[in-house]
Amino acid sequence: MQLHADLTLPAVVEGGALPWVRSPIPGVDRRMLERDGDEVARATSLVRYAPGSAFSAHVHGAGEEFLVLDGVFSDETGDFPAGFYVRNPPGSRHTPASVPGTVIFVKLRQMPAQETRPLRVYTRDPALWKSAGPGIELATLFEAPWERVEMLRLSRGHGDLRDTWPDGVEWFVVDGSIEVDGVAHAPGAWLRFPPGATVRIRAPDRAILYRKSGHLARGTRSANV
Repeated sequence: MQLHADLTLPAVVEGGALPWVRSPIPGVDRRMLERDGDEVARATSLVRYAPGSAFSAHVHGAGEEFLVLDGVFSDETGDFPAGFYVRNPPGSRHTPASVPGTVIFVKLRQMPAQETRPLRVYTRDPALWKSAGPGIELATLFEAPWERVEMLRLSRGHGDLRDTWPDGVEWFVVDGSIEVDGVAHAPGAWLRFPPGATVRIRAPDRAILYRKSGHLARGTRSANV
């Protein structure tokens, strides 16, 4: 399956408006945002676990990162309520499940082999957040030579961000709404801009955003490795 797989092209998906599609595991549904491959794929998705559901044990050959948006995600390493950011490096193995149900924003098979350590960050910890200008707060979740992952909180009428991204950038709207070059985007929107893009984002009301940068220059098209 090829869905927004060409990393040289911009991609914008209103994920909150997509239908849920059943996965091969009962009780686990997906909204696919980008995908290159079949069940083993480089992918960015919204994934919903029904209460009491579980995914079969599996290995992440090229890593996994996810942000818990709702409910509680569980595996052998712990229980992660909404607000947790988790990274499982290449070669890691787990058996995901959720007692109350959960929704996660997840990226699969997008880590280089040199990433070896798991990471768990509670993004709602006040100590994590720093001022980044009038009406803008920023929390750094992960930083390495190959990429940077952050959360941003934009206040109403503030947070006018205009930047050029030499190595590309992705945004996901966790809460609130934003305007990108004058076009409105609701919660669940995912936006990817290729290396060299200049992007202007503002929050007419307020917004909480996930931002990932630096990674798109590693390849112009994903490969299932």
